[in-house]
Amino acid sequence: MRKVLVLLAMASILLGANLGFAVYNIAFIVKATDSDFWQYTIVGGKNAEHDLQGLVKVTVYGPPSEADIDLQVSILENVVNTKPDAIVISSTSSEAPSLILDAAYKQGIKIILIDNFVYDTGYNSFLATNNAVGGAHAADKLVEALKANGTPLKGKVGLISAMAGVQVLTDRDAGFTNRLKEIAPDLQVLPTIYTNNDISRSANAAEDLLIAHSDLVGFFADNNHTGIGVARVIEQRGLEKKIMAVAYDSDPLEIEALDSGALKALIVQDPHGMGYKGVMFAFMAINGEPLPAYLDTGVYVITKDILEDSMMILDPFSRKKY
Repeated sequence: MRKVLVLLAMASILLGANLGFAVYNIAFIVKATDSDFWQYTIVGGKNAEHDLQGLVKVTVYGPPSEADIDLQVSILENVVNTKPDAIVISSTSSEAPSLILDAAYKQGIKIILIDNFVYDTGYNSFLATNNAVGGAHAADKLVEALKANGTPLKGKVGLISAMAGVQVLTDRDAGFTNRLKEIAPDLQVLPTIYTNNDISRSANAAEDLLIAHSDLVGFFADNNHTGIGVARVIEQRGLEKKIMAVAYDSDPLEIEALDSGALKALIVQDPHGMGYKGVMFAFMAINGEPLPAYLDTGVYVITKDILEDSMMILDPFSRKKY
C-alpha cells in the first residue's frame, strides 16, 4: 500500500506541474452496465477524472450483461480503432480479447487490467482482488454462521456461480471449496451450478437444490446476481434461520438481504478503488511512470453487526464527486 501511495503522489506531482499537458483520452470498459458493482467502478474512474482536473477524459463503455462476451470484444475492437491513449478494462473473458489488447499495447496504447486478468497480452498493470482469499473468507463466515445457529457441521452446501470459465469466479469457488474442506470436512459442496449471470436462474437453481437435498444447510453465491437470486428464495420460503448463505459483492438488494438475515455475510471487493486507481495508473503509464505489475485491491467481510458502519465501503455512490 505504501508503494501505491507513492505512485499516486507522483501523479499528484505531475498534476501540479500541469504545463502544456494534453488532455489524454482514457477508454474505461466494464464487464456490464446492468450491475451496481460495475457502476461503482465507473464512479471510481470518473472520480479520478475529476481529481486530475482536466488532464484526462474518461469515456465509459460496456455491454448490458456479463454474458455478452462477444459484444464486449466488439466494443473493445471499436475502441482500439479510435486510438485512445489508454484503456482500462475489466474483461469478462481471460482469453477472448487477448489478440486485440496485445495489438493495442504494441501500438503504444497503455493497458490497465482491472478485476480479471487477460492472458497472452502486453499490459502495464493489473489491479484486482485476491479472489481465492475472498472465497476462503466466505467459507469461514459460512461455518461461523452455522455454528452460531447451532447447526452441526455436516450436510450439503450449494455453490451457485454466475458463469463457467471466468477466472475470478473460478478462483472464488476454489478458495471457498478448499477452505471448507480444511475447517468443516463433513460439509459436502455440491457440484457447481452455473446460471449465466441471471438472477432468476440463480433463484431457480437454489430452489432446485433445496428440493433435491433435505440435508442442505447453506449456500455460497459467487457474485451479486447469484447472491440476489439465492437470497430471494431464502426470503420467500422463510428460511433465514435454517439456511445459512454467504455471497460476493454488495448490490443494494444484497445489502437488504444482509440486513434481513437472508444472507449472513457479504464478501466485498473495492470496485471504487479499482476504477479510481485504474484511471490514475493509466495516467501515470501515459507519462512513463513505473507501475506494479499487480496490485491487490483488497477484500472486506461485512456482516449485519457492522453493516451501519460499512456503508462507505458498500455504497461508493456516496463518494461521487462529479
